Amino acid sequence: MPRVRIASAKPDRDSIESEIAQLRDLDIGMLRKRWQVVFGRSALPHLPRHLLLRILAYRLQAKVLGDLDGESQRLLDGSGSPEQAAQRAMQVRRTRLRPGTVLDREWNGRLHRVTVLSDGFAWNGKTYPSLSTIALAITGTRWNGPRFFGLRDKGASEIRP
Repeated sequence: MPRVRIASAKPDRDSIESEIAQLRDLDIGMLRKRWQVVFGRSALPHLPRHLLLRILAYRLQAKVLGDLDGESQRLLDGSGSPEQAAQRAMQVRRTRLRPGTVLDREWNGRLHRVTVLSDGFAWNGKTYPSLSTIALAITGTRWNGPRFFGLRDKGASEIRP
């Protein structure tokens, strides 16, 4: 019985890198011609060389390695700009604290330990609906709870009492 050889499903990353290197060597006219072949239409005339190159390189990688997952695609499709997409992505990532995670924050020389629950946050034997309510209880002033606990923008070591 003849043996059937099954090709590996693993993409050849070296060939992708080689093709991207070839794209880097093309002038803007050749990049526009390549765009026509890849997308079946002309590139917008105002697109600069670096964007043509990046978009073509992305399309090449997506073709071989696979495109974005559905959640990421919806996130980008619903955004008005790349900046808004980045902000939404950060918000999605921030909200994914797993139950059991312990957050520590020192305030006025005292360590405060908060445990993430499936339905809120535990601190000092009580359950709170948000980190902001705990930050208010600790400091006596309104804080953005994720920022206070070092989950957003500034790290906890940069926040001073």
